[in-house]
Amino acid sequence: MVAFLLLTGGSAALAQVGPGTQWTKDGYGYMRTQNDEIVQLDARDPSKSTTLISKEQLTPAGQSVPLKVRRFAFSDNGRQVLLNTNTKKVWRYDTRGDYWVYNLDGKKLTQLGKGRPESSLMFAKFSPDGSKVAYVSEHNLYVENLADNTITPLTTDGTTGLINGTFDWVYEEELDCRDGFRWSPDGQKLAYWQLDATKTRNYLMLNTTDALYPFTVPVEYPVVGEDPSRCRIGVVPVAGGVTKWMEVPGDAVQHYIPRMEWAGNNELILQQLNRRQNESKLMLATAASGAVRPLYTETDKAWIDAKEGAVGWNWVNDGKSFVWSSEKDGWRHLYNIDRKGKATLLTKGDYDVISIENIDEKAGTIYFMASPTNATQTYLYQVPLKGGKAARVTPQNLAGSHSYDISPNGKIALHNYSSSTVFPVADVVSLPAHQRLNGGETPAQAKSLKLPKVEFFQVKTTDGVTLDGWMVKPTNFDPAKKYPIVFYVYGEPASQTVTDRFGTGFNRLYQGSMADDGYIYASLENRGAPAPRGREFRKAIYHNIGSLNIRDQAMGAKEVLKNSFVDTSRVAVWGWSGGGSSTLNLLFQYPQIYKTGISIAAVDNQLNYDNIYQERYMGLLPEDKHFFVDNSPLAHAKNLRGNLLLIHGTGDDNVHYNNAEQMINELVKNNKTFQLMAYPNRTHGISEGEGTTRHLASTYTKFLKENCPPGGR
Repeated sequence: MVAFLLLTGGSAALAQVGPGTQWTKDGYGYMRTQNDEIVQLDARDPSKSTTLISKEQLTPAGQSVPLKVRRFAFSDNGRQVLLNTNTKKVWRYDTRGDYWVYNLDGKKLTQLGKGRPESSLMFAKFSPDGSKVAYVSEHNLYVENLADNTITPLTTDGTTGLINGTFDWVYEEELDCRDGFRWSPDGQKLAYWQLDATKTRNYLMLNTTDALYPFTVPVEYPVVGEDPSRCRIGVVPVAGGVTKWMEVPGDAVQHYIPRMEWAGNNELILQQLNRRQNESKLMLATAASGAVRPLYTETDKAWIDAKEGAVGWNWVNDGKSFVWSSEKDGWRHLYNIDRKGKATLLTKGDYDVISIENIDEKAGTIYFMASPTNATQTYLYQVPLKGGKAARVTPQNLAGSHSYDISPNGKIALHNYSSSTVFPVADVVSLPAHQRLNGGETPAQAKSLKLPKVEFFQVKTTDGVTLDGWMVKPTNFDPAKKYPIVFYVYGEPASQTVTDRFGTGFNRLYQGSMADDGYIYASLENRGAPAPRGREFRKAIYHNIGSLNIRDQAMGAKEVLKNSFVDTSRVAVWGWSGGGSSTLNLLFQYPQIYKTGISIAAVDNQLNYDNIYQERYMGLLPEDKHFFVDNSPLAHAKNLRGNLLLIHGTGDDNVHYNNAEQMINELVKNNKTFQLMAYPNRTHGISEGEGTTRHLASTYTKFLKENCPPGGR
């Protein structure tokens, strides 16, 4: 599920798909596109800039303008560059496009995939020796020899339903799987996923505006209870030939394989999850024979998250072991796991590892993100590779949220920092001393922005649960007056709302200033959010989306409403996606607290949503069906007493419009009046079409002002 956090003037920033920062071999320089050229910068002194590929060199023969490079990747020897251009979206990300190769020695620019449809190539990657490039096109795998540009098809059975080298909609959306093939270290083989989605039914979205006669837009979409795609891993020679399928035990339909990599020239490592997603098995597979042996198994009473902290394998000790994350002791910690499955704890203590940033074997150090004492913030820590006490690297005086892109040599990092009171700062720092080498200037355009005055707080509910929260009070706040309050909610395991970073306290959908107009704006972080507060905090929501998270929000709100300056007759709540669902449940289940709600793109019936996400947190049919039904907003619609605005895009491929229609029917049946704004053919982000963003904000603001009037009284 995509979590839309509308705090920063837009939806949550989407991660780039493809290679990250292109560092030089020595780790002190990096490459990027700049003014239609590819340049190399010295991270320590950005004034030292070298043009690697000029505009002229990026201009194809017979054309007058250079290629618009969306992504690029250098070959291992640095003499060839793979250029991704003319990209098109595949659901969330623009992973289809054209690819070119520029040869720095021969000064030659060549397009790959001649004969393939325009913008159909995906995930092109150099072979280890740089002599070939492999890519996916129309669900088949190809290898192209760069010496003569001969193309060898490695699979030929790919169709819209039989998918080689990439993934179906739900694997992409809920397991972060997109690039579905890997070169072997010796460059002789490719390992790849094959998904058989031929039995997955299409959800038919209806387009009624783009042609005289309406037409359907099919999306392969397995809802709760429907079988996932059959998934298997194959290895094929790059010269072409028969695929050898790995003999992974268990039903290939009732299990997922979210991660796979090479573990040597003739060995793969993979992760398998059962359908319920509460058992994770790591296995080693022999590429030549397909034989598979178990390596490491973990179970959880709730679920095991394959998306966070377990993306890929961090091999150490010359490939004899790897660093892996686990919550088995109640916190997300790092472990060293050897090839016999022995796990050794590396990060000891009552804190969560948020993510691994770098493993520097020469220095014997692991860098990772954590925030042991404040779940709204993020900092860089280091721990010895052999395990031990973690030490904070981020300076104590830089309170807020940090991110790092650490160079391969582990000695410098591209560093970004902000907080609710500090504009985003980008600089380069040395490690582990964290001394600034350059950068650190506040962007000029940021200085003109007026930051909201965010106050962070904690409340303890009647259930004994401590929740983090933030609040922005009216500009000319008078504690003797009573003000309306607007709660922003998400509430599900996909995202946090209470974070100490730039953008917190903003609301893009409100036209004007909420604080200037006299609103209190606030948010609370319920159990189930992916905050670094331990396994129990995150996984208490199992079987309870729509129940426990809703009660936490409501009981937290009750504590906030005890403040004398809050007008309990003017209490509003709003959210998007999972937050839209939470908004509906709060309005329906606690009408004595929440008087007005704006719900955008909500899952109104959990049985409508995709199997991987909803089953992960709620269980399996038929035995767990009551959890889905009883906790859906649809089951509580009859209790509506306040003011409700439903907003949904009819072209939403993620949370389908039938959710809104089912809610409409239930509200009509119970004679509950409400307002509706449907956006034709808009997707989950409701941004397509001229004037859409402005109109959405106008609709939001008008409804809020009319039903929860601003100002102190």
